[in-house]
Amino acid sequence: MQQVKTINQAGEVKVRDKSEYQPSYRHVGVPNEREWFLGAWFELSEGHAKASAQKIKQLLATRLASQPLNLPSAGSTFRNPEGRYAAKLIEECGLKGFIIGGAQVSEKHANFIVNVGNATALDIELLIKHIKEKVLADTGVMLQQEVRVIGEYA
Repeated sequence: MQQVKTINQAGEVKVRDKSEYQPSYRHVGVPNEREWFLGAWFELSEGHAKASAQKIKQLLATRLASQPLNLPSAGSTFRNPEGRYAAKLIEECGLKGFIIGGAQVSEKHANFIVNVGNATALDIELLIKHIKEKVLADTGVMLQQEVRVIGEYA
């Protein structure tokens, strides 16, 4: 990353240098919490088009085989706890395929909540709450949400 374009609440756009950020796994230390990313410029090393295309195809095939990409979802719902896999914990608790309203714990990958038919935000929030409570009760592990919910549980 060379530069980042941001916007603040007042609508002011800024271009910041990469030196102003401290990136780490799942987090970026930012100079101003009230700015949001609009874009970024990257400097990439030169590669080989055919090898890159083949690698992308392999990665997409792996994702298609292991993730429910045919249904609407927000991606991984929970972070993997240290040394564990959220999907495995959810599955071990018997929640794979569990449904509330139109929201379902994916039968393909238990760390995905999918919309199987007119799921409401409430359906999804209640399902997230149920998963967290069941996994904590059965395993003692408190799952941390990967997805952000704006608003409150009903």
